[in-house]
Amino acid sequence: MQDNKDIKIFLTDIERSISEIFDFLPEKRNFLEFQKDLKTRKAVERNIEIIGEAMSRILKINPQFPIEAFRKIVDTRNRIIHGYDSVSEDVLWLIIVNYLPNLEKQVKELLKQ
Repeated sequence: MQDNKDIKIFLTDIERSISEIFDFLPEKRNFLEFQKDLKTRKAVERNIEIIGEAMSRILKINPQFPIEAFRKIVDTRNRIIHGYDSVSEDVLWLIIVNYLPNLEKQVKELLKQ
């Protein structure tokens, strides 16, 4: 049962990090604004690291955990941590726009269970 409690904690961390990312961004999502804003980019990177680490910990507990893009999430975290100079604003923006909204929905559904 401790495993389920830990997974819920990690899912909550993911949900909080996604929420923070969306809070950091201006209301009108604009890539050029994001590109110019170093503080926001660094805050987004940090939260993606947290999301990836939490996902990695969940997968150690349950390798079959039902999150769609879990491999991409963990890989992105690793890339930020170990290849920090190879993560472009384009990649971060792609994650924000294409992956986080769906991940947020999945996490909220899993937390309801």
